[in-house]
Amino acid sequence: MIISQTPYRVSFAGGGTDLPAFYQQEYGAVLSMATAHHMYVTVHQRFEDSFRIAYSKVETCRRIVDIRHELVREALQICGIRDLLEVTTIGDVPGGTGMGSSSTLTVGLLNAFYAYQGRIVSPHQLAEEACRIEIDVLGKPIGRQDQYAAAVGGLNYIRFNPDDTVEVHPVPCRVEVLDELERRALVIYTDRQRDADQILGKQKEGTSDRMSELRAMRDLAGTMRQSISAGDLDEFADLLHEGWQIKRSMGMGISDSWIDQWYDTARRAGATAGKILGAGGGGFLLLLAPPEHHEAIRDALGRPRERNLQIDRAGSRIIFIGT
Repeated sequence: MIISQTPYRVSFAGGGTDLPAFYQQEYGAVLSMATAHHMYVTVHQRFEDSFRIAYSKVETCRRIVDIRHELVREALQICGIRDLLEVTTIGDVPGGTGMGSSSTLTVGLLNAFYAYQGRIVSPHQLAEEACRIEIDVLGKPIGRQDQYAAAVGGLNYIRFNPDDTVEVHPVPCRVEVLDELERRALVIYTDRQRDADQILGKQKEGTSDRMSELRAMRDLAGTMRQSISAGDLDEFADLLHEGWQIKRSMGMGISDSWIDQWYDTARRAGATAGKILGAGGGGFLLLLAPPEHHEAIRDALGRPRERNLQIDRAGSRIIFIGT
């Protein structure tokens, strides 16, 4: 049996510039952090004459091409696996909530399937092959940041070049600064899941009309990298707020009156900054606030469900190998 563990991610700035519609014209960049919330993939050889795939549904079939879970099917194909396997997936957070779940799963599947074959591949290869599956094979209108965040781990400035190359630059940051960032953060569940592909499809189509806004968000990613490296979390929060104002001004389903009300309520209760994670439209709301204001924010928002923010420095890894 093989078990892989792969982190989700939180993106602070630059989302949308990792779409080919932007970075093929000029470079894109994001600032993102892998979080200590994970997707687990288990792989085990089947005795029965079939594949068994267990997620929110359970599938049993004899041929790879008949597997309905498209990420499992394509990951098996790209790894060249022909053995009949049992594959299960378990996530710490639900899909459609803005933390990169589909890419996290794809990276975790690839890592587990390669380990099953006794092969060790680099994080860069995992990320590139996850991009190939999601973008080239399945035609999803998504960007390329989530795959690298999941594969590499840590806090990174990720640059997307017009020649389709990707550069991952770890951000130098003191441990006490990251500890303080974790203390200030609230990751609030809006209790709304959304179809990120629909929102990202609109963003892809509207890229040419939003180049100036996207350019500003890309540049903010670079400025925020500098501020957190310098340990200036107050400036970091100001820039996060500025970036959210730019992003939600773009329309395209990123925000709505309900999300705006949540954000404004949190600000009145003591939050200094925040943003909806991922494509927008729902999912998790990231807030930064002095810890002494956290209870007031929770009360003002009706005590919603939440997740803590904690960095995962390792990226996707194999945590169990057994018979």
